[in-house]
Amino acid sequence: MTMTKADLVDRVAGAADVPRKTADEVVQIVLDSIVGALHADEKVELRGFGSFRIRQRDQRTGRNPKTGDKVHVPPKKIPYFKPGKHLREELLQQ
Repeated sequence: MTMTKADLVDRVAGAADVPRKTADEVVQIVLDSIVGALHADEKVELRGFGSFRIRQRDQRTGRNPKTGDKVHVPPKKIPYFKPGKHLREELLQQ
């Protein structure tokens, strides 16, 4: 089973007793705020839930699995999520 953004919006709308459109705007603002902070190289900490940050991957030489040829892989930034203590404990209890 997978929770989608639409499912999250429905849950927020039900829990906050607000129209779905309002819940959608709130969820989008939260997601945009997280992405914006990561673009600015800021760490996002949601106490008890976890933290988001950007990790830098260095350039490297990879291999094309089909041909075996060496391929240059450029450096890149990737998003990383580290679950918080409370979230880890909640998942262990189930």
